[in-house]
Amino acid sequence: MTKRFIFTLTGPDQVGIVKRITQIILEFSGNVEASKMARLGGEFTMLMLVACPGNQFEGLKQQLVQLEQDGFQVLVCLSSDEKKQNYEGWLPYQIKVHGADHEGIVHRITQALSNHNINIETMDTSIIHAPMSGTPLFSMLAIVIVPPSLSFQLWRKTLDAISYETNINIEIGPYTGS
Repeated sequence: MTKRFIFTLTGPDQVGIVKRITQIILEFSGNVEASKMARLGGEFTMLMLVACPGNQFEGLKQQLVQLEQDGFQVLVCLSSDEKKQNYEGWLPYQIKVHGADHEGIVHRITQALSNHNINIETMDTSIIHAPMSGTPLFSMLAIVIVPPSLSFQLWRKTLDAISYETNINIEIGPYTGS
């Protein structure tokens, strides 16, 4: 029986850490099914969904946890498909946000989505500095799924109000997978 688990790692950025971790996973016949990795500040962070044969799980977990000896924070959490909420029929949308950075943008948007029972599938945010002025510019890309009974105009109106109040640009469109 295959076991699926979520593996997270945070620690000092170093060349070769992804190779090292994927080598460990491979040695235990594991497979990375999905992943996100980023250097945030000076730290490297990794989030993976991994599958491996059930009889290999404990050995693989022990090897991954040993990375703590090198200064990494590690978490291994079994994934259960039984806990997965059924989102059949929900509609996928892509939300893009751009504008001058200021506190509370992520909170305002996620609060509005939560209030409308909209589920966030993925969200990536970043801040870059404008080339000439150096002004911090906020950027967000999110994929969400929306209950089929929710009026697009209703939740769109809520995000439009946030856009107006915070002077940021929010674009919403159907998510096509690209």
